[in-house]
Amino acid sequence: MKKAVLATANPGKLREIRQLLSGLPLALSAQSEHGLSGADEVGATFIENALLKARHAAAATGLAAIADDSGLEVDILGGAPGIHSARYAGPGAGDADNRAKLMRALAAAGGEGEGEAGGKKFPARFRCVAVFLPAAMHPAPLVAEGVWHGFVRARAEGEGGFGYDPVFFVPQKNCTAAQLSAADKNQLSHRARAFGELKQRLAAAGAILSSP
Repeated sequence: MKKAVLATANPGKLREIRQLLSGLPLALSAQSEHGLSGADEVGATFIENALLKARHAAAATGLAAIADDSGLEVDILGGAPGIHSARYAGPGAGDADNRAKLMRALAAAGGEGEGEAGGKKFPARFRCVAVFLPAAMHPAPLVAEGVWHGFVRARAEGEGGFGYDPVFFVPQKNCTAAQLSAADKNQLSHRARAFGELKQRLAAAGAILSSP
């Protein structure tokens, strides 16, 4: 088994990614298990931030690193919150704070949205970029991207997931991301799609996982 560090302290994300990469000869630990805090996410794009996080974790632990950067893009807000999704309401803000700021931004932006029983819904997407870095200074990380299209609406529903899941409406399932089963989410989500592609690339590049 190849040891690798996941550049996150989010237990929900760690749980999801372990499931998504299951079957690979990979022993995945969170950076928090190594006493490591997160990197400064100063990149201008999802891929820049994912690489910053992966290089930070790999350099500090001496292990291969996996990282992702993801966020919610809402059309009426010009793609915001985007790369700022996790910190949308400011440093130290929680999921509920970020969702509340999103609702205020939608109200300020106005717009008709698309009508439905219970309120408006606005076209949006989750985007995720995932990277695998064999070593801190490795010049050619494996990179994958996934996009999940849906809508944002003001009415929050569901207890599952995290982040913006309770307000992200999934039309194929007629429910929010927070109401999906783990099995359905691991087929549909942006993270599932990005890590599914990354898993294929890792399996194809078997030598990466068989090296010390």
